[in-house]
Amino acid sequence: MVGLKPKKGKLLIAEPALTGDVSFNRSVVLLAEHNEEGSVGFILNKPLEYNITDLVTEINVPLQVYNGGPVEQDNLYFIHKVPHLIENSIEISDGIYWGGDFDTTVQLINEKIISGEDIRFFLGYSGWASLQLDAELSSKSWVVVKNEYESAIIQKSSRAFWKEKMVELGGNYLLWSNAPENPSLN
Repeated sequence: MVGLKPKKGKLLIAEPALTGDVSFNRSVVLLAEHNEEGSVGFILNKPLEYNITDLVTEINVPLQVYNGGPVEQDNLYFIHKVPHLIENSIEISDGIYWGGDFDTTVQLINEKIISGEDIRFFLGYSGWASLQLDAELSSKSWVVVKNEYESAIIQKSSRAFWKEKMVELGGNYLLWSNAPENPSLN
């Protein structure tokens, strides 16, 4: 379903018109929070060149790290689906949680109780001030869709995720699914 209202747990799909935007070009963002004060989300389809062991020396399992967005890129964030193991988690929706006790998380990863199927790490986040996201939606920068993957979204790591969403949206979006990332190189 296309044209939904933004709400935590929904996905934001970057419109093809955002091709010039370095941060959000071809992005799929999971909204972790959306209220009158603003919005927070994490880009799901932009893996970085390194893993968590490069950033947190206490972790000895090489889990992929993703670019969560342009805000606070020197801070580490995580989403997961194991709130019964990680205290102080904040529910996003549909079995997806944000943050929680980091020391416990490190220990559970090292003990292999939490795996890459349960958790995803991000450097930075995507943030919008009050009404900023609404303005971007009005200017057709994003399409809001339901997260039909629910907690399995954590395993959805393909760089081709945006293209897959364009195909699912169909219509005029189908044309964009095969367009080159940089149209000037065509």
